[in-house]
Amino acid sequence: MRLDRDLLLQSLTMTNTSSSASQSSKARRSLVVQTNFSPFGNKLIRAGHVSPEQMNQAHKECRRTGQPLTEVIQQITGKQLPPDLVLQYKRQQLFELKILHGVDSFDPDVADMKPGHMNALLDAVPVDTCRRYNCLPLERSGDHVSVAMVDPDNLEAQDELRRILRSQDLQLVRRVISLEDFQQTISLYLDEQVKREAALQAREADEKNAISVEDFSPSTGEDGELEEAPPEAQDLEEEGDANDKSVVSLVNKILRKALSDGVSDIHVEPQEEYLQIRMRKDGILSEPFPRLPKQIVSAITSRFKIISDMDIAERRQAQDGRIRRMFQGRAVDFRVNSLPSRYGEKIVLRILDNSSTQLGLDKLITDEETLAKVREIAGRPFGLILVTGPTGSGKSTTLYSVLAERNDPGVNISTAEDPIEYALPGITQCQVIREKDLTFANILRAFLRQDPDILLVGETRDKETAKTAIEAALTGHLVLTTLHTNDAAGAIARLDEMGVEPFMVSGALLGVLAQRLMRRVCSECREAYQPSDNELARYGMRGKDETDSTFYRAKVIPPQERKELAASGELCEKCNGIGYKGRVGVYEFLQNSEEVTALINAGAPTERVAEKAVEEGMTTLLAYSLKLVRQGHTTFEEVERVTFTDTGLEAEMKAKRKSSLTCKTCNAGLQPDWMECLYCMTPRFED
Repeated sequence: MRLDRDLLLQSLTMTNTSSSASQSSKARRSLVVQTNFSPFGNKLIRAGHVSPEQMNQAHKECRRTGQPLTEVIQQITGKQLPPDLVLQYKRQQLFELKILHGVDSFDPDVADMKPGHMNALLDAVPVDTCRRYNCLPLERSGDHVSVAMVDPDNLEAQDELRRILRSQDLQLVRRVISLEDFQQTISLYLDEQVKREAALQAREADEKNAISVEDFSPSTGEDGELEEAPPEAQDLEEEGDANDKSVVSLVNKILRKALSDGVSDIHVEPQEEYLQIRMRKDGILSEPFPRLPKQIVSAITSRFKIISDMDIAERRQAQDGRIRRMFQGRAVDFRVNSLPSRYGEKIVLRILDNSSTQLGLDKLITDEETLAKVREIAGRPFGLILVTGPTGSGKSTTLYSVLAERNDPGVNISTAEDPIEYALPGITQCQVIREKDLTFANILRAFLRQDPDILLVGETRDKETAKTAIEAALTGHLVLTTLHTNDAAGAIARLDEMGVEPFMVSGALLGVLAQRLMRRVCSECREAYQPSDNELARYGMRGKDETDSTFYRAKVIPPQERKELAASGELCEKCNGIGYKGRVGVYEFLQNSEEVTALINAGAPTERVAEKAVEEGMTTLLAYSLKLVRQGHTTFEEVERVTFTDTGLEAEMKAKRKSSLTCKTCNAGLQPDWMECLYCMTPRFED
């Protein structure tokens, strides 16, 4: 028995010893596996940021793609590494590169590289050489230039750099830089170079289009008219003699400046003591040229009339003309109008440049609900659709967007326009010629004998055109046309003033789309702020309802400060200190319904029609524009300038009152005019 017990104890002891040895061996093996990584990798594993398997995978991915280890680890784990660990890895990498190549390393995060310093050094070593050999000039000290290289041991790169620097009596000093640091830094250099070239081109264009008052001497003749020059070439970019001081050169500069700046209108306005030239961009007029002496007024207006095919001898009546010129390889049309004024003929040119215009309702209307309603109505087979708004509010672009979406080989589309602003393939477009009695009404009557499906009338100006368009809509055609009214409901009153019977309007009308254009606040330099309660209340808004909205104001730089900021590189490159860039549409769509039809037939006032449309879900111009403010597209200042009216605010407040006809406290029924519950005195609108 005792012998058996001793044998059993010996066996257990040997088993425990073997187990301990096995565990110790496993621990040693795991330690060996762990120490196969770099100290940085071991630190990440011990800190729990990555597992050994993920570290192995990261090393393989690094060798395959050349990406930094930290970026690969973050991609694999889906987590961001602490910034101090990333910085430690970068320092370790630079130290290893320094030991490997035997030269000093360069860290862009530590060095303070200024853009101007970058440009000066890139003049010494060409950018093409830097990109070919992955190198970058850093600093110049005496006759030595330090160049950071991804591979300082590249003999071909060394020879090329020494050859370039030797021609400038300079010597090469090598330094090492990591590949990712090189790529980031060279990108900054290239961006700075692009900015510098763009600024240089802008200055050259301004100098080319600049007008000097000294170019025009008061002693041009007894009557102040300059000698007429022969017509210029059709291409505005073909510049003649730089010393040419003729009126031809001046007119070309005005047209070229307008096209370069993307303006919509040019105003040539004679005043008592000078000639003023103004241009409208994004709805705002500015004066880009100095005021010119009054002695050249007659010569300038005559020149514009000559190239517009107007009668230069007729100075007592208004005239219309057209100019077509080539600019940057594209044809641009100008619609010209002359009007006798007190100090001479005023010339206004509307630029019709559709090369950059993208047609499509989804590119114009940002509100999904309004867009869906307009598209549904535009898809109807017959009826009348009206688009209203002031001149320059984008009505033609909206109509052409509808046509572009309906344009199909199976649909016959015809348009009567004055002038033809867009050329659409597959559509019959006719130009109005009043001298030949080719008016809107006559063209429309001719269209009805040519088997049309969709008709577009550029503008409804008189009773004859309006009645013909409505008759076409009542006889199975979809008719699109425009009116000049302040809002959608006003279009019905406008047709009534023209003498169109209400029953014809209500029977043909599908809907009315009123629109405006507001300037879009610059997304690069706009400033977020919290408007006061008084400012919000002015637009029928309450602060507690707008806690989730972010409001912006435009950062407008005074014109006299823009040049200084541009020279120092502090001016916003997107808007050039104006605070706004581009425009955004504001829309109000009134859809015809049984209730609206009844109001039209009864001759109801415009306010009643608008009120009923709001009850049925119409978004007013004011409500749409305030929605754009909440979304960060524009500002309250633009709302005040474009869409804010007392009638619009009143319509919004009425809509709010009608949407809350039950007391929140006692659930009693309320009347639309009550501002508080008469039973419990609870205000319907709390501050």
